[in-house]
Amino acid sequence: MIRNACVEDLDGLLDIENRSFTTDKITRRSFRYLLTQGNAATILEEQGKVIRGYSLLLFNDATSYARLYSLAVDPACRGQGIAKALVDASEKCAIDHECISLRLEIRHDNKPSIELFTKCGYKQFGTIDDYYEDHMSAVRFEKLLSPLHQPDLIRVPYYRQTLDFTCGPAALMMAMKSLDPDLSLDRKLELRIWRESTTVFMASGHGGCGPYGMALSAYHRGFDVEIYVNDPGALFINSVRDQKKKDVIRLVQEDFEQELADHGIPVSYASLHADAIQEKFDRGGIPVVLISSYRIYGEKEPHWVVVTGFDEHYIYVHDPFVDTPKGKTSVDCINMPILKKDFERMARYGKAGQKAVIILKKRETHDH
Repeated sequence: MIRNACVEDLDGLLDIENRSFTTDKITRRSFRYLLTQGNAATILEEQGKVIRGYSLLLFNDATSYARLYSLAVDPACRGQGIAKALVDASEKCAIDHECISLRLEIRHDNKPSIELFTKCGYKQFGTIDDYYEDHMSAVRFEKLLSPLHQPDLIRVPYYRQTLDFTCGPAALMMAMKSLDPDLSLDRKLELRIWRESTTVFMASGHGGCGPYGMALSAYHRGFDVEIYVNDPGALFINSVRDQKKKDVIRLVQEDFEQELADHGIPVSYASLHADAIQEKFDRGGIPVVLISSYRIYGEKEPHWVVVTGFDEHYIYVHDPFVDTPKGKTSVDCINMPILKKDFERMARYGKAGQKAVIILKKRETHDH
């Protein structure tokens, strides 16, 4: 029988966990949290009152995919179709949570699991080196749960930001790499772009990056750029209270704006909504979009993502930030599906609702 787990199943879950794995075990504390507070679902397969296997799914309110975090079957009960039944139940659970895809990681040496998920229609889309406690790599798999959702995605290499304040440079680097495969992505480039485009001050910590400096960084590296902002005022200025810091932010922005004008880089003071972003994308542009991180991470900070594709209902993005303390991995941040209506609410920052989009394109060449 398949059913949802509850706190009373803790002992049975731990027994299956300890009999199935030698490393990377889920603790009693983690199971309890996921059963009572986490944005998760735990599904059991049992015979009588004996738990024979479980699957554990994680959800994210801001995105429309689920992650199959763990699946285990009692070693004494394997070969009876229990794992397949749990996979089927997990997919149904994900669909019930309005998710369009299910993702997971499998040990590179776990051939039976790789074979199972391949037979179930999952597609490999990457690997993660040194993923498990014993340094074994993980293979990434994903399955679209509805045949109606076939997103029009482009191949955007993923780059994870290495510092809390470099989401802008990391997003820009991914966009540039998709247009120029020969571009090398590394921390030197990440920090160089940050130095070139930082607004100097934020509420705390290091300064964040605004659209003007980021656009100039891309332009100087051989890309054509367009900038769309809904407010001609200084971005992020309400993030600081000190008047001297506000003056510095204004001066930095004025300097950026003068350089943009000198190079003839177009700046449009208008909102670029989801449909317009898609139109730019369809014409070969790579959008880098400012969002508020509140809907994803619960923190009211400006954050940059790069758009990787669209379908009828969703926008797909690479998010350079990986929330490791909350159990996230890079696999959770690649081609994240976000409902267009949710993206519209997310793509603004602060009480003033500041919006910013940078469109990168290949540099046009002219014959003489």
